[in-house]
Amino acid sequence: MTADNVLVTGGAGFIGSHLVDALLAQPSTRVTVLDRLSVGGSRANLEQHDADPRFTFVHGDVNDGALVRQLVGGVDAVIHAAAIPEPTRNPPHMVFRNNLMSAFNTLEAAIRFGVPRFVNVSSETVPGFFFPERGFLPDYAPVDEEHPIRPQDPYATAKYFSELLMDAAMRRSDIRCLTIRPSWVQWEGNYAHNLGPALRDPEAEASASLWAYIDVYDLADALRLAADSDLDRHEVFYIASPDNHANRPLAELVRHHHGDKIPLRDLARPDASGLSIEKARRLLGYDPQRSWRDYLSPEGELLDAARERLEAGDTGVQRGRSVG
Repeated sequence: MTADNVLVTGGAGFIGSHLVDALLAQPSTRVTVLDRLSVGGSRANLEQHDADPRFTFVHGDVNDGALVRQLVGGVDAVIHAAAIPEPTRNPPHMVFRNNLMSAFNTLEAAIRFGVPRFVNVSSETVPGFFFPERGFLPDYAPVDEEHPIRPQDPYATAKYFSELLMDAAMRRSDIRCLTIRPSWVQWEGNYAHNLGPALRDPEAEASASLWAYIDVYDLADALRLAADSDLDRHEVFYIASPDNHANRPLAELVRHHHGDKIPLRDLARPDASGLSIEKARRLLGYDPQRSWRDYLSPEGELLDAARERLEAGDTGVQRGRSVG
């Protein structure tokens, strides 16, 4: 199924605006964005599409059930990217309520109006070892979709509950849901700041994500694939780059920082990411094309070509941040 008419919630944010770019790069696709322009969302992120008759922007809140119901009628897919993007900068109850209820309201409207496909943007944090009050390590690496779920914080817990909502929706309706769990999202404007330290310093602190990351353009491609997918069951997919961002063998990184506390499973490559993307490759056709090497030197410095693109404004405006 090709999704030719797509509603993107949170489409003015960091992930959402890059997704809108990817969707509108397909000549037959129409996109409606719903965004309240807070928590990193900016109207400037979408200005390049204002003259395109296939693009519509609606300023509003995904928690406004009546508004969402007006927008879902006739769309082929909803991609729900609206969320408070991490748990440390807002009160816990606000993070939990916003992220869970926005997923519920959007999904409920999609069910009632017969939308065939719903793509839920969840998070790599769902297993729980990213923002715990009582720290713990993964059971094994690379972490895959079968890893036990033990969230403690309001962000990961709400994201996990949103995945359960997808299961429930498919039990009671004909909607088809897929969930994407992105890892740490990067673009030209933050690669050097975020990933440079680990490249420069072999003794840099351990990464909660096991050195996983994802280029925002590859993530946008994965979300587009999910919207077009014909899978008839709810599947959860980790989306990451195939390599880790420290430019070292994953086994070496894990042993150096954690000893033998994290058992290692088979690796697709020596410098593999700490998140497995084999399921997304197999079932979604996900094939990431970008790496930190496209932007940074092995010493963590921004490459001249990437710097020139940023200075020329060829990559669009700065679009905030995301933990995945």
